[in-house]
Amino acid sequence: MARIDRSLIAHMDVFAGLSPDDLDVILERANSSRIPKYKPVFEQEAEASRFFLLLDGTVRVVQTTKDGHQIIARYLGTGSIIGIAPAIGRTTYPASAIAAVDCVVLCWPMALWPELTARFPLFAANSYKAVGARLQETQERVIELSVAQVEQRVANAVLRLVRQIGRKSEDGLLIDFPISRQDIAEMTGTTLHTVSRLLSSWEDLGVIKSGRQKVTVTDPHRLMLISEGKKDG
Repeated sequence: MARIDRSLIAHMDVFAGLSPDDLDVILERANSSRIPKYKPVFEQEAEASRFFLLLDGTVRVVQTTKDGHQIIARYLGTGSIIGIAPAIGRTTYPASAIAAVDCVVLCWPMALWPELTARFPLFAANSYKAVGARLQETQERVIELSVAQVEQRVANAVLRLVRQIGRKSEDGLLIDFPISRQDIAEMTGTTLHTVSRLLSSWEDLGVIKSGRQKVTVTDPHRLMLISEGKKDG
């Protein structure tokens, strides 16, 4: 099997501060895999036998409730470490990770997790920092669902997507993968009709541009004001 070039991962946050030799050691036991669009990287409640680094692409993290209802927890982009169930004290995956586009991942046997985190404290710290940020985001979303108006929730969801996987384009900040209005509705606990109405209104105001499964934020400051409930910013 061809050796994986460390330059593919050296710039990623989870490996910040590690030396080239450290990266080579970590990569020695990694395998690469292509995950076609809509296929799972791993599935909820399956044995957590491997952990992954998203080398290219975007995954949709989906949780299924006991009554079978699916909830989009978040989207994760290139450079995200995923499936590290031991970091939250689990032996099974707490959610499914589904490829939102064609993806390339690196994967390691979960049995290596204790060894790698003990040998490379910076890798461990960076990984736990990523997990902590996701837990913080989950807490913020729970609070939003409890107290925020629908318009604020939708604006916050769009801003989160921009922060996580946005990129600059000619028109503004593009959410750089196909996202439907139904997806946004599921993320914010509202209806497709409401999301469509809000996005159309924001487009009329020049805050966003939207097309077929594409959203570009053209006025991020105005959208931030909307997310804070400040209508006349």
